[in-house]
Amino acid sequence: MNEQIRAREVRLVGPEGEQVGIVPLERALQLAADVDLDLVEVAPMARPPVCKLMDFGKFKYESALKAREARRNQQQTVIKEMKLRPKIDPHDYETKKGHVVRFLKAGDKVKVTIMFRGREQSRPELGYRLLRRLESEISELGYVEAAPKQDGRNMIMVLAPHRATKAAAVAATATRGGARERDAEGAPVDEPAVAGDTGTVADTSGA
Repeated sequence: MNEQIRAREVRLVGPEGEQVGIVPLERALQLAADVDLDLVEVAPMARPPVCKLMDFGKFKYESALKAREARRNQQQTVIKEMKLRPKIDPHDYETKKGHVVRFLKAGDKVKVTIMFRGREQSRPELGYRLLRRLESEISELGYVEAAPKQDGRNMIMVLAPHRATKAAAVAATATRGGARERDAEGAPVDEPAVAGDTGTVADTSGA
């Protein structure tokens, strides 16, 4: 930027994107000073390098705003985990199904794990039947992204929210974000990061 530029001549672009042409660096710097703007190298690998007249402080501020907005609107994939036993108590099953429903409504994927112990390993159909039951009961919110498969002593199935379910979750998040406290200048105040906001979150409570 400005005097840090080392090229002897540059291809100059005006503040509105107009092409000025190839000019000596001294001339470009003088033009920048005349309009109280910065000379910023935007394509240093070009021959000659491309420089633009701009208010660099304003550019950095607007770029930061765009980056913050992009982070706010970014859809991050979160995988929750729910563990069940093949002979789970009906009340416990309903409780854990409620957690799965809540995860899907939040737009998250759910890894459902059936844990077999001892002689239960000889009855994989029990786990398969339980997973199929869960699949049918949450079908309005999600679908099976990864079909049930045996993994050692466990049987695993992955559920994902329907597109409409995830869109509703994103819209709800955006609505909450729009209601955040604003600072004295009217700019949104960033919320502190919450541990476990992304990544794999496991419910390890046993049945």
